[in-house]
Formats: sequence, structure tokens, C-alpha cells
Amino acid sequence: MTHIVIVGAGQAGVAVAARLRAQGFAGAVTMLGAEAAPPYQRPPLSKKYLLGEMALERLYLRPASFYADQAIDLRVGVRVTGIDRAARHVLLGDTALPYDQLVLTTGATPRRLPAAIGGDLAGVHVMRDLADADALAPAMVARARMVIVGGGYIGLEAAAVAAKRGLDVTLIEAALRILGRVAAPETADYFRALHVGHGVTVLEGVGLDRLLGRGHVTGVRLADGRELPADLVLVGIGVTPNVALAEQAGLAVDNGIAADAQGRTSDPAIWTAGDCASFPLGTGRVRLESVPNAIDMAECVADNMLGAGQTYVPKPWFWSDQYDVKLQITGLNTGYDRIVVRPTDKPGSQSVWYFAGERLLAVDAMNDPRAYMVAKRLIDAGRSIAPDAVADPVSDLKALSA
Repeated sequence: MTHIVIVGAGQAGVAVAARLRAQGFAGAVTMLGAEAAPPYQRPPLSKKYLLGEMALERLYLRPASFYADQAIDLRVGVRVTGIDRAARHVLLGDTALPYDQLVLTTGATPRRLPAAIGGDLAGVHVMRDLADADALAPAMVARARMVIVGGGYIGLEAAAVAAKRGLDVTLIEAALRILGRVAAPETADYFRALHVGHGVTVLEGVGLDRLLGRGHVTGVRLADGRELPADLVLVGIGVTPNVALAEQAGLAVDNGIAADAQGRTSDPAIWTAGDCASFPLGTGRVRLESVPNAIDMAECVADNMLGAGQTYVPKPWFWSDQYDVKLQITGLNTGYDRIVVRPTDKPGSQSVWYFAGERLLAVDAMNDPRAYMVAKRLIDAGRSIAPDAVADPVSDLKALSA
């Protein structure tokens, strides 16, 4: 009987296992998770869960009965120590688990500040998994002074939660502006104003010199010499794909575990999906950190393990919730040379459209689900819409996209 082993029990791992069963695979499926908790959603950790608005049980991706009913051997709290590719074994310390096909859905790990500048002080947090959220939540008490290092979406979401809980929040970004790597200045301007309006201090264009304190963080020294008091610090400076297992096994690594267009690694018996995986797109390679990509790529990999021979073509979309604003993003804005901001008659609602020449690449929609849906349909279909028409606030997007 064919045995498929999945290393990683997050969104992608669960999607692989579920898809295999949905497609009629009758062989053995084993899923190995390093955390003690059953597979759960990560996005709500920095939002509703941290606010106390979502119970732990609601985080779980599937009820416990699902794994038993689908004959998925879920093993949590398991540390995978290596892969023996010649023998086709996954190594679990002193034991070996045989596989016929292996899937690596090992995810990513938050970058931390070096210990040399205080990164190992108590009170310094990251936000990625359940343990991170459970460690951070008790420290987020009203009037506590919180400094957030990093002005990406993780940092901004944490700032929104902290401000809602009554903390004194300062966000610092070393680049000239927040969201510098992922969004246009117009989108950054929108979110800067949103946070400042909720009492968050946003400092841009200033780096971090070091964290202050003995044993526990007490402050932050900036590169320009200013010192900020801090009762807690959250570091949101991106993630690193978990490739150590793949590297140890001699698999190709290129900004993640390198996959071909079908999700197969440099070993034909080993596949990969999710935040840890890079894959060909256009003339280069990309790695997408999102729930939709984790699910879609995982399902494509499951199909291909069963012989489908499909090329993975992502249809990227992302979201972020901050205060009462829902940001919805569709497409990838890489290579844009023109921005069109489309306002609406609803306060706080607008969309930012990215074009390369006349070709629509992506859209950031802030409390504007209509613009998001129209743009997503266009981008998924490889179609565009005239930039000048988008810029006209009285134009009917739906009619223009028909």
C-alpha cells in the first residue's frame, strides 16, 4: 500500500491530506506536526484571538473527528530530525518512518533581533504561532508601552490590536515608509493616517540601534540616539522559510524549498507547498506567504502526486484586518509603473490600482469589496481595464469589466 508522509501540520499540510482523500486516494497518509496543538488557523492569532474574541477551539482547521474519519494518521508534537532519501525514510530521532512519497509543508519562522542588541531579553516577542500569541496576550494590558519593530502588515495588525486594547503604541520602520516592500505609497499613506488617527505613533526612516534592559526589556534606542521606553517589544521584520530539513537532505533550495512547476522538489519522490516553497512564475521564482497560496498549491501537489500533471498557476489574493478596515489585495504588484487611486463616496473606502503600462497587475481595496471583486475577476482572467476609466469615480466598474 502506498504511504504518503506529510511533514508539517499547518494549512498546507492539512490541505494536502484532505485533497488526497477527496480525490479517492486509499493508501496510508501520515501527517507530522511539530507543535502539540492540532492544526489551526494562523491569521486570527494576531487579530481576534489576541483580542480575546475567538476561542482556541475555533482556530482548529478541522475537528478531531475529521482525521480519524478520513484515516489520516495525525501525529502532533513530533520532531523530524532528518530524511534518508535513499531508503525513503523520515527520521524521528531513533525511529524511521518509511514513505513512498513525501510532502514538505514546513512553513516559515519569524526573524528575530540578534541577542547582541537585546533580542533575547524577556518581553521581546514575535507573532507566528499559538505559543507566540499566548505569550504576548498577557503583556498587552492597558497603558503598557509597546514598541513594534517593523512596518509591514504583521506589525500594523499588531499595532491595531494593541491600540484597541488601550496600550501606548509606537511603531518604528527603518525604511523611508511603512509597507515599503509590499505596497504603493498611496496605500502606505492610507494606513499611516489610519493608525495615527487611532493614537499610534509611527516613526519612519529610523533604524533600531539596540534594545535596552537587563533581563527584561525596558526601552529601545533608535539609530538617531533617541530612546523610547518600552514594557514590551514586538518584532515584525518578516519570516524565513523553514528549509533546514530540505538542506540536510540535499534538496535544492532557492528562497525556500525549490519546486518545479508541479510542486516537485529536486527529488522526484518529494514535494513541497506553502510558505516554505518557491516555484517558477514568469521568468523567475516566487514564494508566496498566504493562506490561499498554501491551500491552492497544496491541492495542486496532491493532485499531481496522483498523476494529474498540472502546472501550478497561482491566483494571488491576500487580506488584512486593522481596526474597522478590511484590506483585500488581488494580484502581484511587482513591476508596476502607474498607480490609480479610486475613491468612493463612503468615508474610508478606496482602492489603489497597479498598472504596468495599460496592464492591470494588482489592486489594494480598503473597505471596497466591489472594487476587489471586479479586479480579482479581471486579473484571474488575464484581462485589464483602462486606467483613466478606473480613475473616474463615477464610472461603473462592473460595466467596464463586462
